[in-house]
Amino acid sequence: MKKVITYGTFDLLHWGHINILKRAKALGDYLIVAISTDEFNALKNKKAYYSYEQRKMILEAVRYVDEVIPEEKWEQKVEDILDYNVDTLVMGDDWKGKFDYLKPYCEVIYLPRTANISTTKIKKELLLANAY
Repeated sequence: MKKVITYGTFDLLHWGHINILKRAKALGDYLIVAISTDEFNALKNKKAYYSYEQRKMILEAVRYVDEVIPEEKWEQKVEDILDYNVDTLVMGDDWKGKFDYLKPYCEVIYLPRTANISTTKIKKELLLANAY
């Protein structure tokens, strides 16, 4: 069985998220999604609209996702790859080169982001809509 893993916050789930999950799943048989915990997001100065538990529940309902695990620190990726016997790490191409250090442990693939959609864009548009 070929295992694939990806990482992210996955807040305000949108078609860009679904697109990367679908493409990641197509690269293997079993997709693990590691989502940033609320505490890890705080360390990154990031605030998700939904809590970790809510985001986990949402992702577990997506048909492409086989397992959801917490991402609690930057350094855990090697541990996850070894502990879960991961064959491939998938990330958006906005991270291109940042995870090449994992190539001795697994294949690293950077997929193109879906154009014209992001959680940041949605949040900005919602703020603008509420300003009127």
